[in-house]
Amino acid sequence: MPYFLLRLDPPRPTFPSDATEAEKALFSEHAAYWIARAGEGSAIAVGPVFEPGGGSEPGRAWGLALVEAADQAEATALGAADPVITAQAGFAYRAAPVPSLILRQP
Repeated sequence: MPYFLLRLDPPRPTFPSDATEAEKALFSEHAAYWIARAGEGSAIAVGPVFEPGGGSEPGRAWGLALVEAADQAEATALGAADPVITAQAGFAYRAAPVPSLILRQP
């Protein structure tokens, strides 16, 4: 089955350092959603990525979800069902195919 990288872009460049209480609560639902997808086998790896900043500029943060799905539509649907998306809180996913992947063997 193909793999896809879902990149979750935050609602603003300063997120998560200035996350509101509502956003923090929403991220608990977000984490629970992806933990369930990992348990089902569709999510391979999920977590935040913190890019380094330059000089006095802080780095940017975004979310990574590496998923296994039948096709791009199914991968996109996984992102669309994330509570941070369904809540219309300003987050957005971008999906990209991963044509080849080397995985660590258990």
